[in-house]
Amino acid sequence: MPLRETLTNTWDHIQGFLFPRLREEIGPLTAQHERLVIVLEVARIEAFVQMWPGLPGRPPQDRHALARAFVAKAVLDLPTTSSLIERLAVDAALRRLCGWERASQVPSESTFSRAFGEFADSSLPSRVHEALVKKTHKDRLVGHIARDATAIAAREKPVRAVPAAPATPKRKRGRPKKGEVVAQPEPRRLELQVGQTLSQMLADLPTCCNVGTKRNAKGHTTSWIGYKLHIDTADGDIPISCLLTSASVHDSQVALPLATITASRVTNLYDLMDSAYDAPEIRDKSRAFGHVPIVDCNPRRGGKAQAEAEARAKRCAGYELAEDVRYNQRSSAERVNGNLKDNSGGNHVRVRGAPKVFCHLMFGILVVTVEQIMRLVT
Repeated sequence: MPLRETLTNTWDHIQGFLFPRLREEIGPLTAQHERLVIVLEVARIEAFVQMWPGLPGRPPQDRHALARAFVAKAVLDLPTTSSLIERLAVDAALRRLCGWERASQVPSESTFSRAFGEFADSSLPSRVHEALVKKTHKDRLVGHIARDATAIAAREKPVRAVPAAPATPKRKRGRPKKGEVVAQPEPRRLELQVGQTLSQMLADLPTCCNVGTKRNAKGHTTSWIGYKLHIDTADGDIPISCLLTSASVHDSQVALPLATITASRVTNLYDLMDSAYDAPEIRDKSRAFGHVPIVDCNPRRGGKAQAEAEARAKRCAGYELAEDVRYNQRSSAERVNGNLKDNSGGNHVRVRGAPKVFCHLMFGILVVTVEQIMRLVT
């Protein structure tokens, strides 16, 4: 069944059956309640939560309800788990949607914390997001994939980088002496990734909390403590794949593993990237997947002046470059970054450690993905 027909049937079921039945059961629904219902109905996160009933000892709290509650936290953009518990105590409709009949059934904050640790260890929101993308995009041809990274501020102590001892002693500048053997420099991470598998590339990427620095459009340098979230975004502002690294990792070092993950989930035609990804290894990888890379030239590589001169000459001839028109679609990556931070918890990271930070962000990415997919038919 085509994607549009599938989404139309889902939307008709939600509007024509689910909403009227919920209003009859639990009362009036606000706009936020309806958003949560749509996300829960499309994502079906309960199917990915593991439960082991009948084991000896005290039975665990309902992990299905806890998983739905963390989705609600991202939908409502609540900053902390304690604020989520307070909202569940006074909002009967929200509490019923998550799976608790009475306020006394809502678990304590420590129970929420333990369940969140389990969800982070099992990569629950990542697995739900991957299944959703593969289900909705298996028969869809994506025009553009916009690749970008965004800073994630965290409330934890950064790990100090220990300078590695040089493998060979530093030689003096100038022409080498006759017969002197000059040691070759260590290969860059991007060069090593060309011959590595996906698991090897992911294992080599640092994920500890440290200090990141970037320069904005006005040339001012800003820094933050935390991480960096790398996102591939498809047409319609739909996140396809995400990776979390240390804040100091350069964007180009995550391009190859991210492109490999995206290629296993969707079929696209163009890869849109800014000047941070201007490297021959990245362009070659994109072409190897059968894509057309459209990458902004990096001035440090000396190619921007020539490219601008050629583009200026062609525009003077009376037409606009097709690459320039397509490159404008890269703004979808910026919109996803802003949507995640402003509306789905991206600015409220209160957990520590890369697995938990990534889990928190992926709950928000899951919400963004469902809402953008459903906008294709609404």
